[in-house]
Amino acid sequence: MMQPRARRQLDQRKSQMHTLPAEVFARPQAGWLRAVRDALGMPTRDMAARLGVTSMAISKLEASERAGTIGLDTLTRAADALGCDVVYALVPRVPLELQMHRQAEGVARAELGPVATTMALEDQSLNAQATQSLVEDRIAELIDSRSLWRTEQYRTEQYMVTEP
Repeated sequence: MMQPRARRQLDQRKSQMHTLPAEVFARPQAGWLRAVRDALGMPTRDMAARLGVTSMAISKLEASERAGTIGLDTLTRAADALGCDVVYALVPRVPLELQMHRQAEGVARAELGPVATTMALEDQSLNAQATQSLVEDRIAELIDSRSLWRTEQYRTEQYMVTEP
């Protein structure tokens, strides 16, 4: 279970990554393998020899990277043959704390909606402030609960986290 401290640490890493220009992370058009191999002036046959494969396998490997279908283990071995390391990261689009809060709010509102409707039908409606208070209380309960992401279809579609 993800703890608040761990989320804050990952959010801090994300903010550090965003200080770099986006082009640092952009894959070259020909792919990283081909770009580095070309920059080194390394023919496909020499890279193939380093990996113990054929030149045709190197061409397929580079095509696989361009297509986004290369496996991490394969990419790591190929990078090693080029004297490179693979840097792998998942970069959240929004801070994880915000993502958790949005998910919890969506769940809370979805859960409390039918209750509010029933209360209104019984002429026991809550004012906006009381409703918001109930939502906030439920959000507090849901944050860090194991069931927050174990959701029905409406939670994954209706309340998807998007850029602010």
